Amino acid sequence: MGLREDLERFREVGEERREDLESFIRYGDLSGSNADHIEIPIKVVDLPEFTYDQLDRGGVGQGDGDTPDVGQPVGQPEPQPGDGDGDEDSEGEPGEEGGDHGYYEMDPEEFAEELDEELGLDLEPKGKEVIEEIEGDFTDVTRTGPNSTLDFERLFKRGLKRKLATDFDESFVREAMKVDGATPRSVFQWCREQNILVSLSWIEAQWDEIDDAERGRWDSFEEMAETVERTTTVQRIRRDGLKQIPFRPDDERYRHPEIEEKKQKNVVVVNVRDVSGSMRETKRELVERTFTPLDWYLQGKYDNAEFVYIAHDADAWEVDREDFFGIRSGGGTRISSAYELAKEILEAEYPWAEWNRYVFAAGDSENSSNDTTENVVPLMAEIPANLHAYVETQPGGTAINATHAEEVARAFSDRDNVVVASVGSPEDVTDAIYRILQPESKTTAPTDASDAPEAS
Repeated sequence: MGLREDLERFREVGEERREDLESFIRYGDLSGSNADHIEIPIKVVDLPEFTYDQLDRGGVGQGDGDTPDVGQPVGQPEPQPGDGDGDEDSEGEPGEEGGDHGYYEMDPEEFAEELDEELGLDLEPKGKEVIEEIEGDFTDVTRTGPNSTLDFERLFKRGLKRKLATDFDESFVREAMKVDGATPRSVFQWCREQNILVSLSWIEAQWDEIDDAERGRWDSFEEMAETVERTTTVQRIRRDGLKQIPFRPDDERYRHPEIEEKKQKNVVVVNVRDVSGSMRETKRELVERTFTPLDWYLQGKYDNAEFVYIAHDADAWEVDREDFFGIRSGGGTRISSAYELAKEILEAEYPWAEWNRYVFAAGDSENSSNDTTENVVPLMAEIPANLHAYVETQPGGTAINATHAEEVARAFSDRDNVVVASVGSPEDVTDAIYRILQPESKTTAPTDASDAPEAS
């Protein structure tokens, strides 16, 4: 088997070890992804490499234990977060200290395909027709290519990002080794508590270098930390310059001419969220954890999908995607203000005869008196859409005055394209996504305003 096949095999192992998609949606960190690029954490599988053992402790590539695991690098020229702390025989509970993580990258189309398979959906949208293809600028990137097209700026940024994430103040850690009664393990544990990304193996390698006369200089870690000034990575780079950037072969990307496809724009998704004073942090997180995968899914299903983001308390305003995910406000609640704005935008820019429409709203189901029955329900009936959905986020159960979801469900009980879902915890997120998308995947989308929902 050649080197290229070996590299592909290591990438396949990494893909197999990535976080389960459903678990990622419920509990994973979604902030590292964006509208068209999704990063799912995986346990890092380092590509094989040969290095000389700088510590001369038994030969090239010899580790602390027996035979290294698949993917474990032969030698470690630089300390990495979590080094020396992944063995099952080490002290502490398995997984207690964590380890290096990389990311499995996918685009929304791959995400949509996997979500279809995982949740049993089968949404086949209409109108994905390519009108024209042209060769554009060198703005696309691939994993392979001629050296002349290597995107060095991207390579340097990735290496610098890794440098900033893994670098630590070595002199500060050596001072911690001089605390009275300290051991390599206690120093390592203290460093982890202080968010100093040093490995246990590095501490053990440096331990014998501390002069016996220096040991016991400090009575406690607290005394040392208050006395010794700790420098940041940026300060050290400004002082000493960049001596080394940890590049990896997997960081390499090669510029490639982007093939621009002019496609029929055929879907608009209106996302509405309540940002009033009652929407506390847990509720906001549940909204974002539900809407983000829905965005990725519909982006993958429809080429060139358009998205509209509306936030509201007693009033409504349009925001961009970055502001929508993470926004907070205050004040009272009038949900109809968001539907008034949505109707205005859809009628002006996305005529029903030409566009598939999705209107997704979320909040804690609290609304001003009679606003739901007198205003929201009629507005929903007046807005033709493939699907209207409302997601109620009420951790711990529905509040007494949270009646909006119930009133909407009752008003549209006989309509297949109006869905109400409840999310009380991260465990409910994938069920809510399935509940929202399942009717659409089993029915044919309406094609004219006469198929739009009407108030009961």
